[in-house]
Order: sequence, then structure tokens, then C-alpha cells
Amino acid sequence: VGLQNCGFWRPESLLDTARFALSFNSQHRKKHQDSQALWKHEAVQKYLETLSKEYQQVSHLLNVDSINDFEQRTLRRRCANLSPIAAAFQEIKGAEREVQELEAMCRELDGRDEKQLVELALEEKENLDKKINMLCRKLFQLLVPKEKYDRSHVILEVTAGRTTGGDICQQFAKEMFEMYQNYADYKHWTFDIVNYTPAEIGGLHHAAAHISGDDVYRHLKYEGGTHRVQRIPETGLSSRMQRIHTGTMSVIVLPQPEEVDVKVDPKDLRIDTFRAKGAGGQHVNKTDSAVRIVHLPTGLAVECQQERSQQMNKEIALRTLRAKLYQQIIEKQISQEQSTRKLQLGTRAQSERIRTYNFTQDRVTDHRISYDARNIKEILSGKEALDKLINRLLEFAEIEAVTEYLENLQALGGGGC
Repeated sequence: VGLQNCGFWRPESLLDTARFALSFNSQHRKKHQDSQALWKHEAVQKYLETLSKEYQQVSHLLNVDSINDFEQRTLRRRCANLSPIAAAFQEIKGAEREVQELEAMCRELDGRDEKQLVELALEEKENLDKKINMLCRKLFQLLVPKEKYDRSHVILEVTAGRTTGGDICQQFAKEMFEMYQNYADYKHWTFDIVNYTPAEIGGLHHAAAHISGDDVYRHLKYEGGTHRVQRIPETGLSSRMQRIHTGTMSVIVLPQPEEVDVKVDPKDLRIDTFRAKGAGGQHVNKTDSAVRIVHLPTGLAVECQQERSQQMNKEIALRTLRAKLYQQIIEKQISQEQSTRKLQLGTRAQSERIRTYNFTQDRVTDHRISYDARNIKEILSGKEALDKLINRLLEFAEIEAVTEYLENLQALGGGGC
């Protein structure tokens, strides 16, 4: 057919990032922390020109009568993959031409009578810049392969850390759990609490929830890790000292595909029942409805105490246990494949501090992308401000994947004819 000889034909996914190792210290990569900046890179332009040319050739070959059915099916799949990329590429190019025309017009319009026209042109240019940035983000999302578990539901767990008095961590854990609960509501997801262990001073020791909806794991996978809080406590023993305390809490995000095929031998389980803690009236005090299941071979333990029925709590706990065992399988696969996504702290480096919430300075800092956001209350409300932060993480991860791929492509001397 001729495509292979030209270096275009790649039936595998467009960006096979699993083969490469990311370095977050790369100064070269630091330049491209937004989609539009990466778009302007020469290697990106060359690669996209290559894909656009390949799309034209594949489209032409589909009209050739001499190809057999197998070749035609393969070409159709490739054409379907390339079509949205080629369309987005051309749309960005068209928007850039419009910007150039507006800039040329502004240079010519320098008289006082034309001031209003200049303002209109600048406003239109600003709208086009926003459009280009949005299209660049869309384009890189098309280039980056979807991760296997992105569409999965999740089990999200929060656990308070330790500090002087302990209450600052417990209060922070409660605020974080409520933040994710509000975020689930903001994203129209379902948030089902499966375990909730309150602290004595109004905080939270540990809690877990099953979150289901569209692309839940994709949005929450980078929330896993250690979150640090810096504040002057308002209540509890630590509040008497009137100084800034530092505490931590951890978040674990486990993908839970709809069909978790993990076989658990009943002989490997130890099942204990106990009375639920916290609010719940007479039922809490009189009924041993809470369930704790320990998987003896691995030592994994899960609890559920939210339902009145012991049987229902047992079923939920078993489902959570299977998700945790499934997570171990995922981690092993990721380790074997040497996954490049260093941002995936939600599945691996749980001990690494990922974010700091500084209440005295009203600032949230995500250390992985060196991003500061103001107004902690807005972020903890779990709505637009948190969604913006999460999307910055997603965009950064996409740019990392594209940049790494292109760097390796250049190193190998590939990327086109």
C-alpha cells in the first residue's frame, strides 16, 4: 500500500505511553504546562502534520478497489481514529489564521475614529484565543489513549493522620470527605457511604464511600495521596495553643469496574460483627450490625456499618474487599508495564504529600504541578473551584504524556517521512 514505507502506518494506539518513563524535573517539559504552549512546539506541529497527511492517504486508499476486506476494515478503523484529530488540527489552524487577520487589521486601524473597531477586534481576538486553547485541550485528549479504568466507579477512603492533639487532622479529614461528597453532587454522581467512623471532637477518623457515575475514576485518580493542612485549630485541645499546626490526612482512590472478577475463598476470610459507632439512635446501641472482614492471606481489612442490616453491610464490605484485592492486581500490572503517569499517586505513592491547604494564607498548593489556588472555602465546597483544580491536573497529565511521546519519537528519529 505504501504507508508503511513512509512511516505513517501505526495500527496501535496513537500514543503508546506505557513504554516510556517520565521525568518531572525536565526543564524542557516545564515550558509546556498549558495546551496552547505545547501546540506551538515544532515537534507537535510536525507530528500533527504527519497524522493529517496520513488521514488524507488513508481516506484515499479506502476508495481504491484493489484492497481486500481485511485491509479495508483496518483502514476504516485507522480512519475513524484519525478523523477527529485531523478535524481538530484543521480547526485550530483556521482559528489561528483568523487571529492573524485580526492582528493585521489592528495594525492598520490606528486613527481615533477607528478606536471602537480596534476594541471590537481585540475582543474577538480574545475569544479566538480561548477557542484555540479549548481546541488544543480537545486535540491532546484525542491523542492520549484512554486509561483502562478511567470510566470506572471508585471506592474513596479518607483517613485522618496524626499531630499534636490529633483533632486538627480529624477535623480536616471530615472536611475533605464532605468536599468529595459535594463534588460528587456537583458532577451528578452517586455517593454511597459504606463506612464512617467519627471522632470524639466532631471530626472523623476514617470514612469510605462508593462513588458511581460518568468517568469517576478519571476525575478522582489524582486525588489519592497525602493531603497536608496548616491552620490554627478552632476547637479541641490544640486550639488553646493559638499557633499554626500542621497535620495530614490520606486519600485512597480505588477503581471499581462494574464487573470485578476477583475470586475470594470463604476460608480465607475472618468475619467479625460489632456495634456501629456514631449517630443512629437506639439501633446503634443495641444491634451488632457492623461488619469487619479480614482477608487472611493479605491482611486486608474492610468495615461497613452504614446499613441496619448485617447482611447488607457484609455484602458491601465484600464488594469493597474485592475492589482492594483488584487494586493490588492493577498495581502489579502498572509496575510490570513501568507506567509513565507519575501523577497517578492515587494508585501508588500514597505516602507522598501531594497538596497543602494553608488556611492562614487562604491558599491551596498542588505540589505536583506547582499550582496555587486561592479561597480554600470555595475549594472545600467541592464545586467549581475544585473542578478547576482537578482539570488542571488532568490537562497537565495529558501534556506530560504527549510531550514525553514526542521527545522519545525525536530521540528514535521517527515521526514522519
